[in-house]
Amino acid sequence: MGQTGRMRICFVCLGNICRSPAAEAVFVELAAGRSDVRGIVVESAGTGPWHVGNPPHASTVMEAQRRGIPIDHRGQQFGVADFI
Repeated sequence: MGQTGRMRICFVCLGNICRSPAAEAVFVELAAGRSDVRGIVVESAGTGPWHVGNPPHASTVMEAQRRGIPIDHRGQQFGVADFI
């Protein structure tokens, strides 16, 4: 995280293994191929450190797969550097 000079969208939830990685994956899937979103950095993060480095929750992966949405993620924590 923390790239300056580019538009960034960060979906945030508590632990970053359920809602926010699902939102990130859905956004990326819906934006795929659209020229008006090229160059936008999309990511997700949690407010707490509990799941840093962990994959998404099994239910999140299952629901994404059921809808044909790829989800490749490792939990990370949102921090001060994300405002730079």
